[in-house]
Amino acid sequence: MKNQTLSENLIYQRKLKGFTQEELSDKTTVTVRTIQRIEKGDVQPHLQTVRLLATGLGIEVDDLLVLDDPKEETIQRKWMLLIHGSPFFGLIIPLANVLFPLFIWISKANGNKIYDEHGRAVVNFHITLNVLLLISLLTFFIIPGFNFFFTGGIFLFGIIVSIINVSSALNKQTCKYPLSIPFLKPKKD
Repeated sequence: MKNQTLSENLIYQRKLKGFTQEELSDKTTVTVRTIQRIEKGDVQPHLQTVRLLATGLGIEVDDLLVLDDPKEETIQRKWMLLIHGSPFFGLIIPLANVLFPLFIWISKANGNKIYDEHGRAVVNFHITLNVLLLISLLTFFIIPGFNFFFTGGIFLFGIIVSIINVSSALNKQTCKYPLSIPFLKPKKD
């Protein structure tokens, strides 16, 4: 069982105890949807969530979560912070909001699904923002004065979405960047 993933361990332990996802949810404060997402491997839950699930199943946390290196979670959090936080350099250095996460994504994505997905999402979002900003600046010649509000709205939207995603990536290991144009598409296996 040491080579299995958290999702495989959870499914195995839940079925071993004879629980449905709904029954396990009732025994814990973890929602059915969260259990489904963990079992699909869509998310990496907090250690607190793993503890709740282990308690509900009447097993040890180690039966669900096998860490080869206890520092791995800390290292992953730091990379997530860097991937999602580096676009803020774009407020100081032009195009850094795309280039910094792009370089991080290129260096970390190979062989790591989480870094690949998050890096791709960040880069796509910030390229989209830069395109919108360019359009906004070009509208100055068509509708002078209007572009001020449009440009300000784009900046504000980008900052708010980025802050939300930094928090979400660190706490839930998820991210959602709305209105992104998929310039970088996922590799097909």
